[in-house]
Amino acid sequence: MLETLVIALLALWALGVVTSYYMGGLIHVLLFLAIALVFLRNRRARRA
Repeated sequence: MLETLVIALLALWALGVVTSYYMGGLIHVLLFLAIALVFLRNRRARRA
């Protein structure tokens, strides 16, 4: 489920890059969330 969320956030970020005039700072928030989720996923995978 986490992978799906990361993919969705990256897709929204890519859409935001294309329409950056309309979305403004939301692009950076989505990018940060996607990177944070990937980091958390990798961190949890190492513990298991």
